[in-house]
Parts: sequence; structure tokens; C-alpha cells
Amino acid sequence: MQLVTWNIQWSRGIDGRVDPARIVASARELGDFDVLCLQEVAANFPALAGSRGENQFQQFARLLPDFIAVPVAGVDVMAESGGRAAFGNMILSRYPVLRVLRHQLPWPADPDVISMPRTLLEVTLEAPSGALRVMTTHLEYHSDLQRRAQIEAIRAIHAQACARAVHSRARAAAGSPYEVFAQPTRTILTGDFNFRPEDPLHARLQETIDADTPRLVDTWKHLHPDAAHPHNVGLYDREQWPEPFTCDFIFASADLLPAVRAVRVGSETQASDHQPQLLELA
Repeated sequence: MQLVTWNIQWSRGIDGRVDPARIVASARELGDFDVLCLQEVAANFPALAGSRGENQFQQFARLLPDFIAVPVAGVDVMAESGGRAAFGNMILSRYPVLRVLRHQLPWPADPDVISMPRTLLEVTLEAPSGALRVMTTHLEYHSDLQRRAQIEAIRAIHAQACARAVHSRARAAAGSPYEVFAQPTRTILTGDFNFRPEDPLHARLQETIDADTPRLVDTWKHLHPDAAHPHNVGLYDREQWPEPFTCDFIFASADLLPAVRAVRVGSETQASDHQPQLLELA
């Protein structure tokens, strides 16, 4: 299994051109992905640089017709031109999607900074190796207060899911809203976390929760404990980012770590201000 995750900056490249097809092509150059996790997908936001207000959620679904497209909009607002404008994340999966959960993350008041609502998108996939949870998120950039609250919420969501997996649940007939689908503890968490590797939040996300919950582990450090994270932001966009850094990560639950084979950063593409990352599982 191969998974690619990428903050695509509403598909805007270093050349200023917005091109969802280039995003898909660049992701495919990194690997023949089975799952694609995207952050900063936009619809009906023509004020974003380079955008014509295109519905990128629909465009990515059309570009990958053999994949199941699962969107989430952290921002869902009235558009100036009428209708709705949306900004959020997306998971596209070649594997069957058993269940989708869209979690609204905390957005506590922080009046001194700008901010927007944030979400955690969760899908349970029927992968070749068995059921697997995949989550993707994009945490608040400007507010440390909100980021800290969002990390605690993600830890709680992960713990609740693992508790449902470990403890038996009452069964219901197939086809009922109460039907119990496969509920694994094996989990992948990807996204733009807007913290650096040395930030205490990076360690906090990986702390043990309880006996039922396999802790989340940074897959790069699992494979390369003595190597610094490769930079995945600002390699080419020095206008926004004077120096390159790392804030995009792929975490896996401890019970999935034996299957982790490789983590790579696609350092060549200039289709976004961030670089895509590939996770390969056995």
C-alpha cells in the first residue's frame, strides 16, 4: 500500500498557476498511490491567488475516477457570488471506504490572531492487509492556543476509536444505521500540523494514552531515529518562507509500525509551497 499526503495550497504552484491536474500528476510521480490525502482544497474562493473559484473537490474526484472521494470543509461559508464557498481537506481511496467520520476540531476564542475552523477527516478503509483507519488534518497556523486544543482533541478521537475496536459492541442487522463495521486500532494520521519537530506538541501527540490505545508514532523518526526530518515546506517558495522547514508529518499507530517500509518526501515538484510525502506499507 502506498499513501501520499500533501498540503496543495489550493493547487497553486510556485509559478502562481492553479492546476489540480498537475497536483495529481506530481503525486503519481512520487508513487503509485492507493490513498491520497490533501489539505487546502478550495471551492468557490476566487479571491485566492491564481484561483478562478473552481470547485477543486469536484475536480479531484473527476481526475481520479477509480477512487472514492471523501471531502470535508472546515470553512463552509456564504460566497460573495452566491452559493457556498468551501475550504478544507480530502481523502481519495482506491480501496473500499467502510465508514467516514468528519470531526470538527476545537476553535477556542483567540482574539489577537486570525484563524479559521479546522477539521479531522477520518475514513476506515478495507485495505488488502485488513481494516485501516486513515485520518488527515490541517491544524491552525496562527494560534498556538487553538493548535494545542486541536492536538488534545485528536488524541481523544484516537482513544475513543481504539476503545470501540478493543471492546465488544452490541450488534445490529446489516443495512441498519447501527450496523457495526470493522473497527481497527491500526491508524495512519497525516497532515499539516503547523508545528516543527522540536515543538512540544510533536512529542505530545505521540505520548501514551492508555492500555487500549496504540500510541501514534512519527514514521520518519521510526525509520530514521538519528536523522533530521527532511524539509517539506518552503524549498522553492522563498517569498512566503524565507527558510525551508518541516511541519507536515505522517504518524502511524504502534501496532502498524511493523508494516512501515518507507517514508519519502517528493523534493522535485514545485506544484505547491509544500512538498508531497509518501508512506509505503508492506
